[in-house]
Amino acid sequence: MLYAQRERFEKYSVKIGLIFSKLGLTPNQWTILSLMPAIISFYYLINNQYLLSGTFLLLAGFLDVVDGAVARVTRKVSKLGAYLDTIVDRYVEGLIIIGLFLVTLNTPQLIFFPMSIWVLLYLFGSFLTTYAKAAAKEKDIVSKKELKGGILERAERLSLLTIGIFLAHWQPTYLNYVIILLAIFTNISALQRIILTCKTAK
Repeated sequence: MLYAQRERFEKYSVKIGLIFSKLGLTPNQWTILSLMPAIISFYYLINNQYLLSGTFLLLAGFLDVVDGAVARVTRKVSKLGAYLDTIVDRYVEGLIIIGLFLVTLNTPQLIFFPMSIWVLLYLFGSFLTTYAKAAAKEKDIVSKKELKGGILERAERLSLLTIGIFLAHWQPTYLNYVIILLAIFTNISALQRIILTCKTAK
């Protein structure tokens, strides 16, 4: 969804790239650097300090924007950079999901499955959404452009997760509902990509 609106954010991306390129770090160094606030976010999350956890997760998301912006401004866009960015993205999201397993999440009333199952479904849907794209590319079904689309891409997932963690500072139950939404819509997104791939292959 946000990917489809990327042209609207292009001018801001250029400004970000121009500012941060002056610091002398390469795009790949910015990519690796985004792991640090994610690790700190994980630490605060498992210690139930949701406000700090959300803040550092937000910072990790911002640094994920910085690496691409710097790469485009400095004309250092590369296949290796894109590969590292994808891998680090999985580490960041996976790390926070592991944190959710370690947090005590009481199952809300009228919810049939324990929260651990919902977290697991979110993990499955998140990684399957990514793998659906990678598999389409690997099997040469989509060759020119990467498979995009789905109701929740990574940017939306990370944004919704960050909001849920922030809301948990005031009411932990809100995080539970956000996790349930993520569990449902990430799996819908994966199915949307699978269906799109099947249509493309015909």
